Amino acid sequence: MKIPVIPFLSIPDKPIVSTTQNHLPIADITNDIVLYKDGGATLVMESTSLNFGLLSEKEQEAVIAAYAALINSLTFSIQIVVLTQRKDISSYLSYLDKQAKIITQPLLSQLMQDYRGFITESVKKKNVLGKRFFVVLYLSPLELGVGKSVAIITKKREGPLPFSKSYVIKKAKIALYPRRDHLIRQAGRLGIKFRQLSTDELIDLYYSVYNSEKPAVKKEPEVILEKKANDI
Repeated sequence: MKIPVIPFLSIPDKPIVSTTQNHLPIADITNDIVLYKDGGATLVMESTSLNFGLLSEKEQEAVIAAYAALINSLTFSIQIVVLTQRKDISSYLSYLDKQAKIITQPLLSQLMQDYRGFITESVKKKNVLGKRFFVVLYLSPLELGVGKSVAIITKKREGPLPFSKSYVIKKAKIALYPRRDHLIRQAGRLGIKFRQLSTDELIDLYYSVYNSEKPAVKKEPEVILEKKANDI
């Protein structure tokens, strides 16, 4: 009996070849601005932090009032992003090792070694997290004008953007720069400084988000070895 050949099953398997860029909405990062494939654009600012708990009661009330004034003054949308990553302390441990070689007094050298051991054990027992704060200003494609907005839907794209890159950058600067300056002035009343990220900093930021590095000190291997030793 001859087994029938099914055409669908006889097709050889082919690997799916693609890149991460094809799945991201980002078309390009240039002129300190992120350009999206739908014609939108983004400006990203990094914010300094403020230890609210260390302020006096009057200072806390002043900060709350200034923050309320900032929120009430907004006539546009903003996005606040808090990026939390596990801290890499390898460079700090290397710095301690270099400083330990310089110390000549035995007592100070022993204190340095104890301090290094304390830092290493602390990281093994508890994750050390670093936080970065960002404010994102977004330019919607609909803000490019009625004609351009219709073109986004009807026009056939020849590239990653529905229209010229220079036009999007020009409109983004005209719309987003006044908003950026307004936020910088209002944040100054809070004791917080905003700084716009450059093109290289934006590239590093997005790369670190999608390609997070492992922490320098981990406790899992040592825990496994201890368990095996106890079993023996």
